[in-house]
Amino acid sequence: MTLFDYDAELRRHNIALRAAAGVRAGDRVLDIGCGTGLTSREAARAAVGGQVLGVDITPAMLAEAERVSAGEGLSHLSFELADAQSHPFPHAGFDLCISRFGTMFFADPVAAFTNIGHALRPSARLVMLVWQGYDRNAWATEILPVLGAAPFLGSPGPFSLAEPAVIENILTAAGFRDIGITDLDEPVYYGPDAAAALDNLLRLSYFRVNFAALDAAAAERARRRLLAVLAAHETGDGVAFDSRSWIVTARR
Repeated sequence: MTLFDYDAELRRHNIALRAAAGVRAGDRVLDIGCGTGLTSREAARAAVGGQVLGVDITPAMLAEAERVSAGEGLSHLSFELADAQSHPFPHAGFDLCISRFGTMFFADPVAAFTNIGHALRPSARLVMLVWQGYDRNAWATEILPVLGAAPFLGSPGPFSLAEPAVIENILTAAGFRDIGITDLDEPVYYGPDAAAALDNLLRLSYFRVNFAALDAAAAERARRRLLAVLAAHETGDGVAFDSRSWIVTARR
């Protein structure tokens, strides 16, 4: 697992998002927080005769998205370095906005979703995945304590849209309606076995930073504890941790 293996970690979640989005031929699709572009590419394959724009704030992710996408001949797919909170998207330029865990980090979520809403035509759809609470996600509750790391609580952060009432209030204030929130219970994956999963995790920037803050002895203890936690989660389909998220749908 490298910087760009988030897609493998979330393979089950991606299937659910694709089904909920139901991209059709001719759709104009905006993908918020597109990362390395898997969700954008899948949307583009379905939106024949339409248009797909993937945006992200991480240049390295977009460079990989463009590299991987270049050989697929998806001429109606493009990527742009942009912050969805404030980027001047074309007014009413899209029929559908999708996001796979890319909308929880807005400093001002009402302003951000209002801006996204302006990019959608009337009655256009929003379909996004967001994490449920910290205590409902074993990938957080079981791995982070090994490092003595903070649990990402607060806003903005991965769990900032964990409460349905918060989601509904934000989207309503931003001009969305027909809001639906559906539970998704699917695991995340870190590798085929504990040793590979440990190697994969230690390549991720968050874990590298936390391990770098430890002295050699503490880092070795943390490594052994983390390996034990990963081994306890080995399944016939790799190292898997329970996770809970919401599929959120709404209309402009």
